[in-house]
Amino acid sequence: MELNEQADLESGQVEDLRGQGGGGIRAGGLPIPIPIGGGKIGLIITVVVLLAGLFVGGGLGTGLIGGEDSGSNSGSGQPLEQECDKSNTNRFQEADCRNFLYVQSVQTYWKVQLPQSFGKAYQEATTRFFSGQVNTGCGAADSGVGPFYCPADSHVYIDLTFYQELSNRFGAQGEFAAPYVIAHEYGHHVQNLLGTSDQVNRAQQRDPNNANRYSVMLELQADCYAGAWAKGASTTKDRDGDTLFKSISEQDIQQAVETAEAIGDDAIQKRAGGRVNQDQFTHGSSAQRKQWFLQGYNTGDPKQCDTFSGAV
Repeated sequence: MELNEQADLESGQVEDLRGQGGGGIRAGGLPIPIPIGGGKIGLIITVVVLLAGLFVGGGLGTGLIGGEDSGSNSGSGQPLEQECDKSNTNRFQEADCRNFLYVQSVQTYWKVQLPQSFGKAYQEATTRFFSGQVNTGCGAADSGVGPFYCPADSHVYIDLTFYQELSNRFGAQGEFAAPYVIAHEYGHHVQNLLGTSDQVNRAQQRDPNNANRYSVMLELQADCYAGAWAKGASTTKDRDGDTLFKSISEQDIQQAVETAEAIGDDAIQKRAGGRVNQDQFTHGSSAQRKQWFLQGYNTGDPKQCDTFSGAV
C-alpha cells in the first residue's frame, strides 16, 4: 500500500478528543455486544453500539449507559488539519494522518456508491480519536471496547492504541488492518443510513432468542461493505481529483483477510481458553468474516452484501 503524499485531506473528517477524558462507566456496565466478557479480551474491532438499549428510547433505557454526562462531545473536538496538511512532508509517518486518509477514502467511496447502489444520498460521519475514555451519544465508553460506531451521534470512535493490541494480542499484523477496521465501522454507518440497523433492532426485540444471530448478520454485512470499499479504494480521490492511494496490493488485501479471521468469534473464544460456542457468536466465525469480506472485495458491489437472505 502506498499513500499519495500530494493528496488533500478535508477538514471535518476527523476530530481529536484525546486528553479530554470521559465520564467513566457505571457499575451497571456498558451494554455493548462483546462476544466474550469485558476488559482486554473485549478488544474486538467489530463492536457496534446499536443493539437494544443503545438507541435513543431503546428498550433497556439509559440507566445502564453513562457516566455523569452521557451526551455527545459534538463541537469539542479539534480537527487535525495542521498535523496532516500536505505541507508536512512526513505526515504519513504518523498513524493519525494515515487513519485520516483512510477515513476520507471510505467516505469518498460511499458518497458515490450509496446513491449509485441504493438510491440514497450519503451523509458524512466524523471519526473521533480518543484515549482512555470518551463520552458519546450512546453513553460513556473506554478503549477496552475497541473501535465502534454510535448511531445516536453518527460518529466512529477509535483509540489508536487499539491497533497495537490487535497486532500483539490477536496476531493481526500489517498496516491494512487499520483501514479494514475503519471501513467496517463505516459499514455500520451505511447500515444506519439505510435503516438496516433499525430493522435488526426491531427483529431482535420481536425475537430475542435469535438476537445474536441477527447481530452476526449485521456484522458480516459490515465486513462485506468493507471489502467492497477495498476493491474501489485505489480509485478514491480528493477534491482536486488526486487519488488518495497510489497503490493497494494483494498483500494488503491478505492483511485485511487475516485481520477478519483473527477476530472471528471462534478464534477469540479459543484464545480465551474456552470452548467454541456458536450460540454466543455475535460477530461471526473466522471463516464467515473472511467469506463476507471477500464477497465484497471480489464483487466490488455492496448490493451483493445481503447477509439477511439465506444462510450466512
